[in-house]
Amino acid sequence: MLRSLTAFIKTWRNAHSAGHQLDVLLAMADAGASYTERSEWLIELAHWIRRPGRLQAESGDEGAAAARPFAEHTRLRYLLNVLDRNPGWRANVAGILRAILRESDGMSLLCDAGMPVHSGFVGALVERVQTLMIPPAPNRRELSALFTLMFTSTHDAEWIDALPIELLDRIRALFQHDEADDARRTGAFSLDLLAALHNLTCQISSTGMSQLVRSRLGDADARVATESQPFYRLPRAMLAVEAAYQLVEEGAEPAQLLREVNYLRLVLDQCRIATDDVFANLYRNGVSVDIVFQVERMRMRITRTEHLLDAWMASDDMRAVSRLAAELVKANRESRSISHLLNSNVSLLTRKVVEYNADTGEHYIARDRQEYLKMLRMAAGGGLVTVMTVCVKFSITGAHLPSMLEGLLAGINYAASFLLIHFLHFSLATKQPAMTAPTLARELDGAGTPQGMDEFVASVFALIRTQAAAVLGNVMVVFPVCLGLQLLMRRVLDADIISPAKAQATLESFSLLGPTPIYAALTGVLLWSSSLLAGWVDNWFMLHRVGDALEHNRRLRLTLGAARAARLAAFWRSNIAGVAGNISLGLMLGLVPALLSSFAFSFDVRHVTLSAGSIGVALGVLGTDTLRTAALWWAVAGVCSMAVLNVAVSFALAFHMAIRSRDLRRAHVRSLYEGVWRRVRSRPMDLVWPGLGQQRAG
Repeated sequence: MLRSLTAFIKTWRNAHSAGHQLDVLLAMADAGASYTERSEWLIELAHWIRRPGRLQAESGDEGAAAARPFAEHTRLRYLLNVLDRNPGWRANVAGILRAILRESDGMSLLCDAGMPVHSGFVGALVERVQTLMIPPAPNRRELSALFTLMFTSTHDAEWIDALPIELLDRIRALFQHDEADDARRTGAFSLDLLAALHNLTCQISSTGMSQLVRSRLGDADARVATESQPFYRLPRAMLAVEAAYQLVEEGAEPAQLLREVNYLRLVLDQCRIATDDVFANLYRNGVSVDIVFQVERMRMRITRTEHLLDAWMASDDMRAVSRLAAELVKANRESRSISHLLNSNVSLLTRKVVEYNADTGEHYIARDRQEYLKMLRMAAGGGLVTVMTVCVKFSITGAHLPSMLEGLLAGINYAASFLLIHFLHFSLATKQPAMTAPTLARELDGAGTPQGMDEFVASVFALIRTQAAAVLGNVMVVFPVCLGLQLLMRRVLDADIISPAKAQATLESFSLLGPTPIYAALTGVLLWSSSLLAGWVDNWFMLHRVGDALEHNRRLRLTLGAARAARLAAFWRSNIAGVAGNISLGLMLGLVPALLSSFAFSFDVRHVTLSAGSIGVALGVLGTDTLRTAALWWAVAGVCSMAVLNVAVSFALAFHMAIRSRDLRRAHVRSLYEGVWRRVRSRPMDLVWPGLGQQRAG
C-alpha cells in the first residue's frame, strides 16, 4: 500500500509540474483586469517563484542546479525564458507590473514598511497582534500590503539581495517592455525616492526635536542651542539636496548635488550619534520603554534614509535597487513580528534591571576569607530574625482564618521580616542568587581572554561557596533557636507553639517524597520575580527623578529642613529597590499560594530557612522519640532539596536573563561551563573554603 501511495504522489507531481502550472498562470495574466485581480495574480506568481521543489527544466543538469545557491533564482530565470519565447505573455506581465507600480502607494513601502505607525510601545504591540490575526487585503492600493502578501518567508530577503546582475538586468528590461520613454519611468522612480527621503527626514527631525529626546541629549549646550542640533539641521540639508537636484534637472553640473548629498550623510551620522547619547542617558538615569521605542524607531528611519539615499544616487545600478528591495522585504516582515518588537525595545530595560541586580549582587559574593566569615555572620543574623517569622507564621495558621486573609497576614509577616533583615544588613540565603547571577553574567563581557576566563571561574567558585555559607548560616541558627524556644516555652509556660498533630503534619508536609521539590522550585521562581521587581522600581525611581523631587520639595524643606530633606532623598535612593523587593517577595510568598490553591492547583511555600525553623519547632513539640522516625529524616531531606532548588531555580532564571540581555552566543557560554568543570576537577576544595584548594595544591 505504501508503494502505491508513493507512486500516486509521484504521478500527481508530474501532472502538476512547475512548468505546467506556470503556463496556466501566465495564460491568466491580464493587464486590463482590475487592480484586485492583478494583485492576486502577482501574489500567485510570487508564491510560484518561492515554491520548493526542482523544475523539470533543471532535472537533467545536476551540476548546474547544485551550483546555484537559491532555487528562486532558477525559477525566476525559467520564468524570464518562458516570457522571452511568448511575446504576448511578456507584454501582459510587463503591463501588470507597470500598472501595479503606477496605481499603488509607493510611500507606504519606502517610508512606512518596518516602521510602527503608533507612537507608543503598547499601541505598536496591539497593532502587530492585529496584523498577525488579520492579513492585509489584496485590494489595498499600497505596495507594503502587496509585499506582505507576496513575501511571507524569512528567506525572501536573502535571495532577493543575492540576485545575479544578469537577472536584475532582465527584470529591468521586463519593467520597461514596450515603454515609450524609459527616461520618464526612471525619473518617476527617482522622484518617488526623493519624496520618501523628504518624508523620512521630516519624521526624524520631528522626533529628535521633541522634548523626550531633546532633554536626554548628552551635551547640555546642545540642548540649549537649537541650531547646533543635527535634528534641527536635517530638514534644511534635505531641502538643499532637493534644490540642487532641481538645478541638475535643468542642466546644471552635478557637483553641487554631490556636495549637498555628502552634507546630508554627515548630518544623518550626527543624528545617529545623538541617538546613542539618548540611549546612554536612559541607561544612566532610568529606562522608559516608550522613549526607547520612539528612539529605536528614529534610528530605523535614519538607516532607511541612508538606504534610500544610496538607491537614489545610483538609480541606474540594479544592484543598489536589489539591496533596497531586500531591505524593504526584511523590514516589512519585521514590522509584523512581535518578538522583534520586544527584543528591540525591551532589551535596554532588561539590561538596566539586570545591571541593578549585578551592582547589588556584588555585595553578596565573598571572594576572600574575611568576606566569607562576614557572610556567615550576616546569614546567622538573618536566621535569628527568621525565628520570629516562623513563630508568627504558626500563630497565623493556628487562627484558622479564611485562606486569602491568612495569605495576606502571612505575606505581611514575611515582608516585615525581610525588611528587618535588609535594614539590619543581615542576609537571607535564597534572596542572593537572583542578585548574584547578573554579577556573574557581567563578567562574561571580558571572558574572551585567558585572564578573563580565570576571573569568571574564580567568581563562580566564590558564588557557590558564598551561597553554601549563607544557607549554612541561616539554618545553623534558625533550627537550634526555634528548637530551644519551643523547649523553653514548654518548661516555663508549659505550652507549645503548635499542637503535636500540627507538628506531625508539618514534618509530613516537608517530606522529600511529596510535592516538596516542585513547591521549592516554584518558590525559586517567586524569589527571582522579586529581584526583577526590585530592579524595575529602581529604574522607575531614577527615570522620574523622584529623589531630586524629594530633595527639592518645598514643603519637605520647610518641614524638615534642607539637610534632612536631602538625607531623606538619599535614603530612598539607596533603599527604594530593597524595600520594593522585600515587600513584593513577602507578599508573593503569602498571597500567591492562596491564589493558586483557590483557582488553579495546590501550592505551598517551601523556603529553606523558614522550613528549617519549622522543623525545629516540630521536633521540640514531638520530643526526642521523633529522631527514630522516618518522617523526620524525610523532612530533613526535603529541606536539603529546598536549599538546592530555591537557589538553583532563582539563579538559573536570573543568569539566563542576564545572558540574554548581553546577546551572548551559546558556544561562548558552553566554553565557560567547561572551564568551571576543569577547575572543579583540579581544585574541588575551593568550593568549601577560600584559598583551600591553593593551599592543598601548594
